[in-house]
Amino acid sequence: MSMLPDGSLDAAEAPVRVEVGLGELAYARHPDYLMTPALGSCVAVTLWDPTLKHGAMAHVMLPAPPRVALPGNSARYAIYAIGKMAEDLRNAGSPRRRLVAKIAGGAAMFQADGILASVGERNVEEVKKQLALLKIPLLAEDIGERHARTVELHLDTGVLLVRSYLYGVKRL
Repeated sequence: MSMLPDGSLDAAEAPVRVEVGLGELAYARHPDYLMTPALGSCVAVTLWDPTLKHGAMAHVMLPAPPRVALPGNSARYAIYAIGKMAEDLRNAGSPRRRLVAKIAGGAAMFQADGILASVGERNVEEVKKQLALLKIPLLAEDIGERHARTVELHLDTGVLLVRSYLYGVKRL
């Protein structure tokens, strides 16, 4: 980044936060960064290319859609979102062999028995399954427990910052 004479950053080069909403995915390149807030049982899945310094983030809500197909955004489901991110990054010049993954979330946010209580665990399980099927290495994770997280993927370094009230900031 270059500095202007007054000491401020050149606005054309200042990092822009790209926010990834619930059930969405987004792409960005250095110097920008990707962020998703308030992950509970949802999982943030990040893919990063260290050569081109660009990446993607998905805010996965569920492992797979219900048996009855619902219209809407397929990015909310792990079985679709990860493949879509890898394909779009490949189309942007990143072969799958260069991609690395980091994940966060999958908390047990609900004090109940049954399917609702295990949604975070099932999300993490499906995310890991899809990454393995695509042969994308999972370099780091901050998953489970019972607390919400906000995450940022910094595309210049590939560092995933995970913020929580319980643990402060972790660098993955």
